[in-house]
Amino acid sequence: MTAGDAGGRRVWDPWKRVADLIGASTLLVLLAPLLLVLAVVVRAGGGGPALYRQTRPGRGGVPFRILKFRSMRPDAALELAGTEGDHLRITRVGRFLRATSLDELPNLVNVVRGDMSLIGPRPLLVSYLDRYSERQARRHEVRPGMTGLAQVRGRNAIDWATRLEHDVEYVERRSLVLDLQILVATVRTVLSRHGIAQPGHATMPTFEGTDPSPRASAVAEHQVEHVRLLHG
Repeated sequence: MTAGDAGGRRVWDPWKRVADLIGASTLLVLLAPLLLVLAVVVRAGGGGPALYRQTRPGRGGVPFRILKFRSMRPDAALELAGTEGDHLRITRVGRFLRATSLDELPNLVNVVRGDMSLIGPRPLLVSYLDRYSERQARRHEVRPGMTGLAQVRGRNAIDWATRLEHDVEYVERRSLVLDLQILVATVRTVLSRHGIAQPGHATMPTFEGTDPSPRASAVAEHQVEHVRLLHG
């Protein structure tokens, strides 16, 4: 990390939330007809309710309810298998939505609410919080994003260690210029449909952790305690 990177963060951070709010609000208005059509298609496709809500950790590990278009059947038996059973539950409509990233458009509501940002590390599962190394846990120093550095550098086709390192690199280098570069690269990635999933998985295999050290566990415990204090 250089002095220039730190300076870029100091300049950009106060304006990033403003840009997120304006950008997400504008997109919600422009894409309202498409969102309505997709909601009807998803509902008719047999995937249960059009919207899927799941608790994910946000900035500082604070949980929020992420919104996505449902892409999988609500099969309780397969849901117990976690991510290993996801590829068996995905619907035909859901496969198309994931390939085109249209399932993530409701994330725009999360951006407007302040749960997420347009650019940042993708929000993962709450169960992963105690599996990160001290460095990997830094991905929660910023709001999670709809797209990020890991998504334009391989998406779900890369291994967990590489993906999480890209997330931390974003935290260290974040700036207006980097965000604009990621936005442009995201368009190319979505159009190419590259890195949608790893073989045999709807997205990626379960993250089992890369650093079981006591220090990493202490970081996770601090995040969980932070969540507990914020939510009483």
